[in-house]
Amino acid sequence: MLIAVPLSLGIAVASGAPLIAGLISAIVGGIVAGALGGSAVQVSGPAAGLTVIVAGLVQTYGWAATCTIVAAAGVLQLLLGLFRVARAALAVSPNVIHGMLAGVGVVIALSQLHIVLGGQPHSSALDNLLELPGQLVAGHLPSAVVGGLTVAVLISWPRLPRRLRTVPAPLVAVAAGTVLAVVLDSNIARVDLPDAPLDAFAFPRLPQGDWFGILGAVGSLALVAGVESLLCAVAVDRLHRGPRANLNRELAGQGAANVVAGLLGGLPVAGVIVRSSTNVAAGARTRASAILHGVWVLLVVGVAASAIELIPLAALAAVLVFIGLQMVNVRHLRSARRHGELLAYAATACGVIGWGLFQGVLIGMAFALALTVRRLAHVTVEVQPREEGGWLVSVGGSLTLLSVPALHRALSKLPDGGEVELRLNIDYMDHSGIVAVDDWRADRERSGGVVTINELHHQWYGDAMAGRTVPARKPVPQLAFAQSWSATTAATDPARPRDARIAARRLLEDGTREFHRRLAPQVRPLLATLARTGQRPVHLFLTCADSRLVPNLITASGPGDLFTVRNVGNLVPASTTEPDSTIAAIEYAVAKLPVRTITVCGHSGCGAMAALLRPGTADDLPHLRGWLRHGQPSVERMRATAAGSRDELDLLCQANVLQQLDHLRTLPAIDDRVRRGDLELVGGYFDIAAGRMHLLTEAPTGPGTPS
Repeated sequence: MLIAVPLSLGIAVASGAPLIAGLISAIVGGIVAGALGGSAVQVSGPAAGLTVIVAGLVQTYGWAATCTIVAAAGVLQLLLGLFRVARAALAVSPNVIHGMLAGVGVVIALSQLHIVLGGQPHSSALDNLLELPGQLVAGHLPSAVVGGLTVAVLISWPRLPRRLRTVPAPLVAVAAGTVLAVVLDSNIARVDLPDAPLDAFAFPRLPQGDWFGILGAVGSLALVAGVESLLCAVAVDRLHRGPRANLNRELAGQGAANVVAGLLGGLPVAGVIVRSSTNVAAGARTRASAILHGVWVLLVVGVAASAIELIPLAALAAVLVFIGLQMVNVRHLRSARRHGELLAYAATACGVIGWGLFQGVLIGMAFALALTVRRLAHVTVEVQPREEGGWLVSVGGSLTLLSVPALHRALSKLPDGGEVELRLNIDYMDHSGIVAVDDWRADRERSGGVVTINELHHQWYGDAMAGRTVPARKPVPQLAFAQSWSATTAATDPARPRDARIAARRLLEDGTREFHRRLAPQVRPLLATLARTGQRPVHLFLTCADSRLVPNLITASGPGDLFTVRNVGNLVPASTTEPDSTIAAIEYAVAKLPVRTITVCGHSGCGAMAALLRPGTADDLPHLRGWLRHGQPSVERMRATAAGSRDELDLLCQANVLQQLDHLRTLPAIDDRVRRGDLELVGGYFDIAAGRMHLLTEAPTGPGTPS
């Protein structure tokens, strides 16, 4: 509430609407959207991002007709929510949305700067910019001083000690500007609220003019307000651990709030991130917090209207200038640049500033679509000579009809004859790509060349040649680049030791190069953050050293998520006092890291367990033989319940997991934390052939049961 009052008044000023309209929307947004919306803690009200649309509607149709458009936009939002299409609104590129907000921020700052200087804003951002030098010369000094003090408080307030920042910065800034205006006692324009409550209601009337333009205004207002509210709801979900937002209900709730706001003469309503994040930080857990926000604003308007009328418009305008400049978010700029969408961001912002919000969004979406098409047309082709002769051609990206010309140019430069390995490390291949590859292969083989085609992910080409349907699916990005059939065959062939050594080294070199080219740009921002903040995993994952078991792949996790310990047979020495690497890692994880769960994960066909079932297998490996003694209790456990079973190996692999969980409890530091409820122990079993992860529990008829 302390933030809502000054911001609502300022947004009303920037929109060219009656000042009371901003307060009406703050009340309606809190009560109606809070009660009917799909987010438990989101706070709704007049939003700075809608200022440009509303200002244009007021200038074109007048305020009363704008109220009708607001109500009609609410009806449209309500229908969209009821038809459950809210998630479709999130298909708009985030960089277009961020560019739109940046453009709106610049427009707001340019217009409100004139009010800070004691003048009046002009109809367009370009006019405001061109007239700014003249306004600076003819500026009203008292208004400029009040505005300057307001901005100074907003800038300096976050730098004060935390205990002094319990009061929101906008409230303090507006209060300071108001006190200064009273002290100066000069002719400074102030808030002017109606004397009688009924004067607050600008009863809607039908707009006059081009009905296509009116329908377009309704659609654009509904879309922009709806998308902004939904994005806000998604962002707020990341700030709390309560129930997740129901986006369709949220859109319907916003629509109902806009219907009420329009009928009562208020500004359009949308979810607002500043008020919502403050609500969460204050400890909000239920929708009652948003409803009470609206109730408190209503009480303030009813009880303290005379105090509100002391507020100078220059102070409110200064708050809007500050907020407008903050809407040009440097973090969003960097994100757009990292993802190659800076052009869409900049085009949207420039379009909003130069032509208008709706036109700017259309321009941004066109650029975003063009960038998407460009990516589909992008393919990388690297040609490298092999040490043993011939050529390696590595193709990355998407091989579609748009990228076939680039592939054809690269392949046509290869000399005739010789062996060529075409390594397809692509995420999709359409019919044009399949035909182009097959035609090139056939032509080269007719001229005496040898062609080997290796598809590192899905077999699009192989399926097409076999007459199978080619699915439009993407590969799992974590799949190893090294798993090329010809390369792994050469690397594991004992009859050719030199070739095997060269092939094995090439696997590492090619894999490293592929990581730098494709995956590193995607994970580099996360890795940079982890390098700066340090690791804080909450999960210790103890598993076997088997190369077929990849912890991050089977848990869909990434850097910084798992503290991983691997050894032969996923064993935990029980009650040992000797220095041990596994125990040391566990000790460090529970004492120095915020680990709350330990998972012991075994797998099917474990070689260590097979060695335990066949004594003497590891006699020529003394260190391995000594290590496997920690698995002997697992064998005894399995045979006590399932002796003679034909599936002894798999049963032992599962029994071993449960036994290692018992071994963990022999460590005092682990047992104490488990008893206190600070740590949970989990058993996992990965079926390699099925590619399926199971959780294990104790069973009365056997060592463990997948669940």
